[in-house]
Amino acid sequence: MSSMEAGYAIAEGVRRVYPKAEVAVRPLADGGEGTVDALVAGMSGSYHQVTVTGPLGEPVCAKYGILESTGTAIMEMSQAAGITQVPPEKRNPLYTTSYGVGEMIRDAIQKGCRRFIIGIGGSATNDGGIGMLQALGYDFLDAQGRQVPFGARGLEVLESISDHYVIPELAECQFYIACDVTNTLCGEKGCSAVFGPQKGATPSMIMQMDKWLAYYAAMAREKFPKANPKQAGTGAAGGLGFAFLTFTNAVLESGIKLVLEETKLAEYVQDADVVITGEGRMDEQTAMGKAPVGVARLAKKYGKTVLAFSGAVTRDAVACNAAGIDAFFPILRSVCTLEEAMKTAQAKQNMADTVEQVFRLMKATKEAKE
Repeated sequence: MSSMEAGYAIAEGVRRVYPKAEVAVRPLADGGEGTVDALVAGMSGSYHQVTVTGPLGEPVCAKYGILESTGTAIMEMSQAAGITQVPPEKRNPLYTTSYGVGEMIRDAIQKGCRRFIIGIGGSATNDGGIGMLQALGYDFLDAQGRQVPFGARGLEVLESISDHYVIPELAECQFYIACDVTNTLCGEKGCSAVFGPQKGATPSMIMQMDKWLAYYAAMAREKFPKANPKQAGTGAAGGLGFAFLTFTNAVLESGIKLVLEETKLAEYVQDADVVITGEGRMDEQTAMGKAPVGVARLAKKYGKTVLAFSGAVTRDAVACNAAGIDAFFPILRSVCTLEEAMKTAQAKQNMADTVEQVFRLMKATKEAKE
């Protein structure tokens, strides 16, 4: 289920017990996959599609959302340069490019957007974001004055950077980058060493790319004072975090924080009797700042009871109680296969049925006290 589908199923369960209950269903995402769908569906946005250069240099269709009320574009970089777009046998960060991300941004700028929320998880690239920047008009040139080639190998021959031909509208744009990665651009905790292997990098490639990225950062700093490769998050998405921070008006923020602010959830929570959240599977990692705990922390600022419903829960999910979720419940109603449990119609039914029983208990407890 999408977050909105889960929300409507919860509302159905609540109304079986309290038919006149006012239930506000709001979108939820953490900046990763599904963020565009959640915000477009939950905030009356619109979808847009554009053909861009994919990570292998071939055309791909990228989808993003626009919230017309605020002129905000909602994007996931993985739509244009995602690792799932590259078959395992073709994964090689020396060649994969972020160029399509810049083309997607440029398309939204042409449609009037000047505010961007971009999730940068799931990348196939390690090019320091130079592909994206080239698409926005930055020149990354070799010794002969030619644009460097796509991929991390372009960094090897990089000799100069110029902003002479950058599209002028870029200066008017503000980027909010959903980033929960704290890795720096280079070094042992840098993007090459930590994320390179899953993108197809060999040990020798990792050493080379790390050296090239350090040189690129030093060159960038000569002209762009904001360049700081040691800042947390600069290594996100193969250096895309560094590119945004150095060459655009950007801030890196927690994905769930961005979504909660964008959806103005606090305005709904402060007047609620009960706040309900959840995710596909709740475990110890949920308690480490994922979407449900982001909701719980906000709700606790207003002293609200927080319940969570999930497809499955692990034993270590008890950590979520200390993180603000008062009680959580798995929604599976009988023994079944994972495939059966994930059928949307069945999941909705399971959700509504479980919520109904929890609220019946709450109603009975309240009546007993009265």
